[in-house]
Amino acid sequence: MADTSCKACRDDYKVTEAQMQRLLKTSAFAPERRVSEGQYQDRLRICRACPKLADGVTCAVCGCIIPVVAWLKERSCPLPGGGLWEKV
Repeated sequence: MADTSCKACRDDYKVTEAQMQRLLKTSAFAPERRVSEGQYQDRLRICRACPKLADGVTCAVCGCIIPVVAWLKERSCPLPGGGLWEKV
């Protein structure tokens, strides 16, 4: 039987804090592409209350790493029906 658990939730795929910080230093996350600290914290708060947040890090709908993508202005919550937060 195939393993259907979230990849990022498995020990062999865990994304470390150091890896997330390294990614946030790339040009993809340049300051002009980021939401404000307040908007970021709001997005995290919303996601933490969502039953689709797996292991406190991964969105079970799209597979993204929320503490990373929540910074991006161009991203929105992927939940069907409009999501819980929008692009800026």
